[in-house]
Amino acid sequence: MTHWLHHHPCASVIPEELISDATEAKLSSALSAAMLRKTWGTESCMVNDGGLQSDLFIDYSDVPFPAPAVPEFTFIDLFAGIGGIRIPYEELGGDCLFSSEWDKKACETYFANFGTVPYGDITKIPASEIPAHDLLLAGFPCQAFSIIGKMMGFADTRGTMFFEIERILKYHHTPYIMLENVKQLVGHDGGRTFKVILDRLQRLGYHVKWKVLNALDFGLPQKRERVIIVGFLDKKDYESFNFDFAPKPYNLADILEDDDKVDKGLFASDYIVSKRKKSTENKTVFYPSIWHENKSGNISVLDYSCALRTGASYNYLLVNGIRRPSSRELLRLQGFPEKFRIVVSNQDIRRQTGNSVAVPMIRMVARKIVNIIKQHKNETSKIERLEEAANQ
Repeated sequence: MTHWLHHHPCASVIPEELISDATEAKLSSALSAAMLRKTWGTESCMVNDGGLQSDLFIDYSDVPFPAPAVPEFTFIDLFAGIGGIRIPYEELGGDCLFSSEWDKKACETYFANFGTVPYGDITKIPASEIPAHDLLLAGFPCQAFSIIGKMMGFADTRGTMFFEIERILKYHHTPYIMLENVKQLVGHDGGRTFKVILDRLQRLGYHVKWKVLNALDFGLPQKRERVIIVGFLDKKDYESFNFDFAPKPYNLADILEDDDKVDKGLFASDYIVSKRKKSTENKTVFYPSIWHENKSGNISVLDYSCALRTGASYNYLLVNGIRRPSSRELLRLQGFPEKFRIVVSNQDIRRQTGNSVAVPMIRMVARKIVNIIKQHKNETSKIERLEEAANQ
């Protein structure tokens, strides 16, 4: 229902089937059944319940990131998380027709900021029920390839999610794609896993380019290296794209809050602070800084944050060696706009930002892809006008 409302903000009448589904069933079932008019009916399709329901009809249009009034292209947002990939594409005039995310807390954050609750488990959603679109976006699950995980690749269920992307592309023949994952994907299993992905995209007709990018080069004080894969069905579009970006300087001070404004519960214990100071006695200490503890217990004092991680230890990153980052600081480290709403706990935000993307990095890639999409659409429109004139 929220997808329908998001795209019909001025509608005075809501279709009866949406109302009946929403009032007679739990929100999780209604959202998966209403817009698509089909119930997939398993718990894995459930997106949210509880307190979110009470605000559904009040807040869906009063959000920081509404759909563009006059969309210039369309896209779908798979494995959406909290919407880090969606933001820049919407800024550039894109209309998100469909989003999918199974994590309930992530869905709460997504709804609070975009006014739509993502559909649930993508494996249960028929490709035919997903709207046709210009661009497919997917930050597919990285845990199966991540250095912090077990790196089981396709042997891990999360690693097979790429094949869900392939399934949708095979049905829709989407003209443009952008995928994001950890840099370890490139070298996983001696490069064979990555080769499978590239080969399968090429078999579907895509001309593919990829590059490992670092958030540090995009004005963020976070060392976060991710592989970005772009694909184009049109070879001319492919030839027009490049990964050339001028590095942008970062400044840790820009994202930090004053200590007196930070929740006292985020401050490390005296024992941890004392232990950190002892570990850095023979190191150069400066402020502001992020004190990073690696797997072996070594402490590094840096002017940037190491990659935010979902499963990292509680004191993995300490601001100036004394406290954990606040929720707003974590979002800033990923480049989320200040208007991005925080509606869950700090623990949830730690997990959500650890799973998210560096927004400014995605924005720079998005600008190049969207310019190509718009240029292609303009050329197609000119050809259609000429053909129409010739037939008159």
